[in-house]
Amino acid sequence: MNVFFPALRDGSPAPALRFGDRALSYRQLAAVAGPIAERIAGRTRVAVWATPTLETSVAVVAAMLAGVPAVPVNPKIGESELAHIVTDSAPALVLAEPGAALPDALDVLPRLDIGIDIEEASAAAGEPGGSGAADTSGTGEGPPDLPYEPGDEAPALIVYTSGTTGPPKGVVLPRRALAHTLDALEDAWQWTASDVLVHALPLFHVHGLILGILGPLRRGGSVRHLGRFTTEGVTRELSGDGTMLFGVPTMYHRLAVEAGRDPALAKALAGARLLVSGSAALPLTDHERLTAASGRRVVERYGMTETLMNTSVRADGPSATGTVGVPLPGVYLRLVDDAGEAVEGNDGETVGEIQVRGPNLFVEYLNRPDATAAAFDGGWFRTGDMAIRDAGGNYRIVGRKATDLIKSGGYKIGAGEIENALLAHPAVAEAAVTGEPDEDLGERIVAWIVVESGPGSVPPPSAEDLADHVARQLAPHKRPRVVHFLDALPRNDMGKILKRRLSS
Repeated sequence: MNVFFPALRDGSPAPALRFGDRALSYRQLAAVAGPIAERIAGRTRVAVWATPTLETSVAVVAAMLAGVPAVPVNPKIGESELAHIVTDSAPALVLAEPGAALPDALDVLPRLDIGIDIEEASAAAGEPGGSGAADTSGTGEGPPDLPYEPGDEAPALIVYTSGTTGPPKGVVLPRRALAHTLDALEDAWQWTASDVLVHALPLFHVHGLILGILGPLRRGGSVRHLGRFTTEGVTRELSGDGTMLFGVPTMYHRLAVEAGRDPALAKALAGARLLVSGSAALPLTDHERLTAASGRRVVERYGMTETLMNTSVRADGPSATGTVGVPLPGVYLRLVDDAGEAVEGNDGETVGEIQVRGPNLFVEYLNRPDATAAAFDGGWFRTGDMAIRDAGGNYRIVGRKATDLIKSGGYKIGAGEIENALLAHPAVAEAAVTGEPDEDLGERIVAWIVVESGPGSVPPPSAEDLADHVARQLAPHKRPRVVHFLDALPRNDMGKILKRRLSS
């Protein structure tokens, strides 16, 4: 029998999930999720209204137990995008927390409310409780009766991902890919059942849902979800029994700024076993600030919806700041040039597109055999991400092939290194770099800047100041030719800069 959550099957009394003051032990989680799994068993697919709640977590666990593919839906999604997802995935029903107001495209579907009463869950699990605290006395009456789970190739999740053109594509992720990624991270991060993960990531995406919820549950550990990110929440949980923190660069930027002036936060970060950043590159300036304040290094990893996790800086390995580390166990990466030929050697300079193969890959784009075929070069998945590889085998992402690789004056220039140089300027709070057509250079480098503000800020720089700063840090041909000053950069829910919205 395939068992995705051993601690759930064993009826462990250990704490599993906590959102605010509401918590479930593994035994209580099984008592709640088991009956839901029985009710939805045999359905083709279910949509999950993926709010950052205990209910969303239980709904996805129930779908995993039932072997029914779940389609997590962003609660902030637009009407046209949601209509496409519902039409494309054709869910048989929607799982949501009681009282949640659903948009029309979901409201017309049959609905199953995921109501969770902690006292009832405790009683059903044979545990005392009701206060929201997980019982650890082991007084339950044997492991829970849960349904048999399907094979490794059965689809577990269908996660919709948007490209630069066209409607979002449904990425069909099999149980095999989820299990492989989480088990490979167990090795890379020394992840154990004693770890308590703290995060505030959304639950409709790979980072927050698969790594942040299913990851701890597969390990038999626990997760403390903050509901929404605050530096106070991070301080509180890491000052308690939290051992790991997951976040995106916008979160770590706030932590870096606050840790420099808040001794309690700096101490909490220093006490964490592992700090992990993902979903976008963490600027070197924030790495340096966090290390200076806490003495801890932040580990970066690299993944995509279609591939889950590909690489990571290892928790037990040498420092590799500014890189996304080495391939995870069982995952194979290569760099290819414009002609599709493999880039040999680790010179730390030659840029190529990352291609991936391994058991971490998705099965297909739902209803899109054309897009699925186009995404592969033989057995290798074309990521569209450009990188270099250093002598230690670490990969450093320089940007997306479509938006971050700038061909200017005969040079191939990664937007990421220019962004890091700009962020090293004391007056720059945020930076993005793009390319735009130029008759002479082919493409010219364009910088989009948000300046620092507030007490202690230095005077704002001119466009020429910033161009000269980059030329001194890197090389003259990498200087921005155009600089735009903005109040804020456009970002998605994961903190990624939406460069397609930046145009002169």
